[in-house]
Amino acid sequence: MARIGIIGSEGRMGHALGEAIAAAGEAHAGGIDVGGDPLALAKASDALLDFSSPRALEANLDAAMAAGVPIVVGTTGLEERHHWLCDHAAEKIAVLQTGNTSLGVTLLAHLVREAASRLGEEWDIEIIETHHRRKVDAPSGTALLLGEAAAAGRGIALAENSVRGRDGITGARVAGTIGFASLRGGEVAGDHTVQFLSDYEHITLSHHAENRMIFAQGAVKAAQWLIGKGAGRYTMPEVLDL
Repeated sequence: MARIGIIGSEGRMGHALGEAIAAAGEAHAGGIDVGGDPLALAKASDALLDFSSPRALEANLDAAMAAGVPIVVGTTGLEERHHWLCDHAAEKIAVLQTGNTSLGVTLLAHLVREAASRLGEEWDIEIIETHHRRKVDAPSGTALLLGEAAAAGRGIALAENSVRGRDGITGARVAGTIGFASLRGGEVAGDHTVQFLSDYEHITLSHHAENRMIFAQGAVKAAQWLIGKGAGRYTMPEVLDL
């Protein structure tokens, strides 16, 4: 029985993670939130799940490295420096960082990459995401993950080829770009749609999250898979052997 600790345990996602750990037959090693001691939790755990905040990531990674335990980072809103911190930690421990731990979204990203690699630039790519009214970052981490999958399929850099928040006289759509639209309202756990549009037909790939348990279950599966792995940066597709 693996001992899995939760960083960010007091939020709704934290509670869902606790339920998922129990459902998977693993041991809940405890949880911390703001002001908690990540090192003490890391020493009591075989793996950590971090769904806290970007500002807490460095301390959480330091704790995981000090205790020598793997960590799954599901925190969204990360910037370039945070990814560098994950790369640095991955030199000493197993790190799996992702914008979405859902197994369904992981498969969707795989399909998006495959479609983008086979459809030419005459197919426009648009990503639409909807989340609950309290979500603070946009586009969502999942939308960016899907955008990265599409960009990888086309062999381009997303940062240089994305369009967000169109407003006013924007001019004609630039060929080869990947568009994002973010909607906020209600209690939506997460809806994501990727459209491939040509002059005469279009393909739609979608994922609908019924509740947060899909993310919690995927995160626990990732933590189970990560235990025993050597130092390195791992991904959700590897968990599913894609």
